[in-house]
Amino acid sequence: MALEIYKKKRHFAKTPEPKGEIKVKGLNRFVVQKHQASHLHYDFRLELPENIIQSPARLPKPERRRQVVLKSWAVPKGVPPVAGKKSLAVAVEDHPVSYINFSGVIPQGNYGAGKVEIWDKGKFKLLAQAARSLKFELQGKKLKGKYVLFQLKGKNWLIFKMK
Repeated sequence: MALEIYKKKRHFAKTPEPKGEIKVKGLNRFVVQKHQASHLHYDFRLELPENIIQSPARLPKPERRRQVVLKSWAVPKGVPPVAGKKSLAVAVEDHPVSYINFSGVIPQGNYGAGKVEIWDKGKFKLLAQAARSLKFELQGKKLKGKYVLFQLKGKNWLIFKMK
């Protein structure tokens, strides 16, 4: 199940994070959250079907293809606003769509403890998808233009703005 890992890592009686549910239809939104946890990083999230990054041979049954979550990456140096710069993006667990509006403080002793604020948000258009890459166009307040997320190995990806 898409949010199983997310829910196992959190104690919702002790954190203001949304418990959330899987949505059936996405609105093509994205968010970048500035997260001051043990180290400052940025969380990049795209509202996408839960199985979009799996290889075609491993796709679940068609009725599950519509389940939408926030596919998420921790980006230590932030999403590059200009072409020519690449940033490491580490895939993390899927988050519920309701997390797209989350900002606040996750209390000490909880997973991801620290301040979370929305750095940018907006809409995106998925341009292309392959087994190890996503191409999309961001239409945010700060981030605009065509980007690529490319999987290197395991959870490590690169994110960069196209020229």
